[in-house]
Formats: sequence, structure tokens, C-alpha cells
Amino acid sequence: MRPAIHHVLFLCSGNFYRSRFAEAVFNHHATRRDLPLRAFSRGLATYLVDGEGPISPHTRAALAARRIELHHTGAHPRTLQRADLEQAHRTIALKEAEHRPLMRQLFPAWENRIEYWTIHDIDAASPATALPLLETLVLSLLHQCAGAALPSAGDRTSTGAAISAAK
Repeated sequence: MRPAIHHVLFLCSGNFYRSRFAEAVFNHHATRRDLPLRAFSRGLATYLVDGEGPISPHTRAALAARRIELHHTGAHPRTLQRADLEQAHRTIALKEAEHRPLMRQLFPAWENRIEYWTIHDIDAASPATALPLLETLVLSLLHQCAGAALPSAGDRTSTGAAISAAK
């Protein structure tokens, strides 16, 4: 009998660039290692990318360079719903300064129950800078999750180590 799948949720603004990259990297490596871990991703402001297409060309190129297939991420940007937060065992917003205010506005009960990293969007850091940093953090998270049981859905807390590692 296979162990239950634990879910990691990556959040960004549009669910078009950073979170989709994190999701694909996490799922690619979890699948290769046959781990009972899967990521999914959502956006807090997907209206910002309406009409832009299914995924950022920067994300597509960075995944292709790493030989990570697109099926490891969702087909298109999706807006965060309460059910997504409830499904995830661990939730990580990719830029605290950008996403904490949105969480406070949209899901105030969850603002302090998720982790925040500091991965800049394309307006503040080039993909050549941001995506390798994000990849390093995702692989570290995967290693951590593989080596220890994820907290139960009721035990979500902000993790200082993840915040410190991202700064």
C-alpha cells in the first residue's frame, strides 16, 4: 500500500511564472524519486495575466533547459480558493512583501498559517537570477519533505527556517 500523498501549494500573484516553475520542479523531482509528495500552484491575482497565455515563456524556457516536462505543472493559471488551502499540507507564498497583503485581504485567517519566501517577480529580478534561486529553495524543500513527515493540515505554521533561507 502506497503512503498518502502530501500536497505542497506554491502561491504567487498570477500563477503564470514563479509558482508554476516551483510546482513543475518539485513534481519532476518527487516523481523521479517516487516520493509521495506532489505540488500544485495557484495565484492570488490571476486577473493580472488574463490574455497572456497558459504559462510564462520564461518558465517554459527554464523548464525546457532543465528537461522538465510541462505536464508537471497545471495547464493554465488558477486562482486560489479556500479549498486549495485546506488541501495543502504546506503552503508557500513566493514573495512575502507582495503576497502577505493579498493573503491578509483575501484569506485573513490563513495569513499567518503559511510560509513566505522572497523570490522577486520579473519586475525586480531577471529570470536568470530568480529561477535558479527558486529552484534551489524548492529542491531544499523537497529534500526536507522527503526526510520528514509533513505537518498535518491542522499544524501549519510559518517556518522561520524557510523564511531565513529565502532572504
